[in-house]
Amino acid sequence: VSSQPGNLNSSLTIVLDYTQVETGDVPTDQTASEQLTSNIVTSGDGLYIDEYEEGRYVYRGSNPNNYITFNNEEWRIIAVEADGTLKIMKNSSIGSMVFNSLHLNNWARPVDLNTYLNNDYYNSLSDNAQNQIQSYDFGIGAVTYNNEDLAGQITSENGTIWAGNIALMSVSDYLNANTNIVRCGNLSLNNNSYATCKTTNYLFSTNKPWLVSPNAANSLNVFYVSPTGRVASLYAPTDSNSVLPVLYLKSDITLSGEGTTSNPYTIVY
Repeated sequence: VSSQPGNLNSSLTIVLDYTQVETGDVPTDQTASEQLTSNIVTSGDGLYIDEYEEGRYVYRGSNPNNYITFNNEEWRIIAVEADGTLKIMKNSSIGSMVFNSLHLNNWARPVDLNTYLNNDYYNSLSDNAQNQIQSYDFGIGAVTYNNEDLAGQITSENGTIWAGNIALMSVSDYLNANTNIVRCGNLSLNNNSYATCKTTNYLFSTNKPWLVSPNAANSLNVFYVSPTGRVASLYAPTDSNSVLPVLYLKSDITLSGEGTTSNPYTIVY
């Protein structure tokens, strides 16, 4: 490490910091997306090429190594986007809330939950965490219940965009996280085999999390993941479900760590 005269102590501090980092944890010059996409899988748990959206990669499986520390909390990486940003979701609920008390299921209105996440919750994050967030275009288009066309569903979701800091995962996020594509690869398949499908999908939660996607057949209903693993819809104004915030991390970050529960990815610059 080079140093200027009179700056010996700071140089020694840098050297000592690096000697305390475990093997495999030393940050590189690669961006996070470059690091993560250097290890693509075609079977089992891990990061896959997303065949539905060009240039995108998604984590699939029962428990892939996609744990990341954000705001000193445990989150999961859902996807590496084509522009290098990372889509992440908090791994535990921040509470149970009504989607919207004003009888609407359109996230962009905005609904109550949108307002809460992008004001009170956003302001509760550390300054450092806020600086790592990339405002992004979330696909919030309506989804047809029990449809058999995931590609068409994704097109519909992305047909309506809301730009902001924090939202929720979509129906396609949930379905696309499953390694058992043959049995669980679209909404109809998942709901016909939910007992099996939930075992190969790390995004399954028994806490009944809200999804951002509205039901195309009912302007008052929003999709959620049921405790059984089915993707169903509930009445937005009165039903109270758990909330798992979703956001995007900037493309210029780099990562240390291995993505495991014991050694999660950690954001460095």
